[in-house]
Amino acid sequence: MKKVWFILLLVIVIAFGVILFAKHGDDSSVNNPSSNQLIPAAKITHGHGMAVDVADPNKLYIATHHGIYVLVNDKDLYQVGNNNNDFMGFSPDAKNPKTFYASGHPVNGGNIGFQKSDDGGFTWNVVSEGIDGPVDFHAMSVSPVNPDLVYGWYKGKLQRSLDNGKNWLTFNNGFPIIGLTADPKDENIVYALSPQVGGIMVSKDKGEKWQVLSKDLESSSVSALGVDPKDSKFMLSYSEKLGLAISTDGGISWQQINQSFDGNVLYFAFDNHDSKKVYALTHTNALYKSLNGGETWNKIR
Repeated sequence: MKKVWFILLLVIVIAFGVILFAKHGDDSSVNNPSSNQLIPAAKITHGHGMAVDVADPNKLYIATHHGIYVLVNDKDLYQVGNNNNDFMGFSPDAKNPKTFYASGHPVNGGNIGFQKSDDGGFTWNVVSEGIDGPVDFHAMSVSPVNPDLVYGWYKGKLQRSLDNGKNWLTFNNGFPIIGLTADPKDENIVYALSPQVGGIMVSKDKGEKWQVLSKDLESSSVSALGVDPKDSKFMLSYSEKLGLAISTDGGISWQQINQSFDGNVLYFAFDNHDSKKVYALTHTNALYKSLNGGETWNKIR
């Protein structure tokens, strides 16, 4: 009888040890940071999107191949939590500083669909898989005027949602898209960058019909477009033809700015509080800042 109880006790001890090991693993897993911490980072890697914090202009968020990063006071760089997904598409909610939207690839491969974070990028939930998904929106934009209005480009088609990404429609717009920017003042207007047609396309009916925005850039590949959140007539672009350029008439005409960057600019991000302050991120992950609406720039990383 004692032998039976000894064996039973041994089984219980072994089971407890297995549970304890499964819970903690090795010392490195115990010391891994939790998902609600900012983790110091050395550099920006493979930037895919950028936005100034809606509530705190001292924070610049950068979506990367290895998670979401935040640059604080133009100096200290952190990874937001320990999510290492490849966030190819990234948009903040202009009305809620803690809400972000994203799409891309998980660490283990595949696509993540259309996702939403309500805690500043620490944790993410799948809103939907999109059409023919899970989608991987390399170009994506959420309307600053109406966050229920979302655009994404996947498998050669433009997708649009009118209910914050839950349900989607597709449009055969007839040209490939590498960038999408929803107008900050008029929810009916959205801009698209296309290497095929060359330049910037504009839709004034939420993506259903499109036309060339400017003949100045019609024969040029445009890699970046930024629209002033306070004045949507003021825009910045970076193109093969003009390099950095400024428009004050809603993108119809462009004035070239003599400014050299370390690489081609892929993203602009305006400060919602002071739109004279704007950031530019290049394909080499070099980061620049302007305090005069893009007239002059300083490299900060």
